[in-house]
This record gives sequence, structure tokens and C-alpha cells, in this order.
Amino acid sequence: MDFSSVHNVHEAAVFAAILETAPNHPELRRDPDLLADVACIALNRLPARYIRHGIDFAFYQTEQERLEDARRIATAVAQAFDFVQRTLEEGRR
Repeated sequence: MDFSSVHNVHEAAVFAAILETAPNHPELRRDPDLLADVACIALNRLPARYIRHGIDFAFYQTEQERLEDARRIATAVAQAFDFVQRTLEEGRR
């Protein structure tokens, strides 16, 4: 059985938000491992929603649900960047 088509619906949106936000965090942007940490932290702050086909999920979501997901993703990514930045700074002390 092939499960490779199963994925978390939030992954692509979180990755896109990280790439969009990364220029505001030059120290983190230079290190792909730190950006991967940001992605893990952000995804762990969001409810898990697994799908096989994105179009199916989009079809069943209301506009309000889409807006709420976008807000949650933006918040989770901002908090994850803050957490990783803070942890990096504390590690230097």
C-alpha cells in the first residue's frame, strides 16, 4: 500500500508563509535548518488535517473556514519565528 499521497493540508501554506516572512528575520533566513525548525513548530501549533487531494479539501471548506485557517497559519508562523529567534538569542548568553 502506498501512503505517499497522504499529507497535512497546512504544510504548503506554512512553507509559503515562512518563505514570505523569512526576509524579516535575516539571521534565521540564512540557515535552512532553522527555517525547518520554524516549520515544525508552526505545524505543531495547528490542528492536524490530513488529506490526499487538496482540491477535495478546498471544495468542502467554507470561505469562513479558509479565512480562519489563513489567520491561524499566520499566527502560528509568527509565533514560531519568535520562538526560534528567542531560543537562538538565549543560546548565545
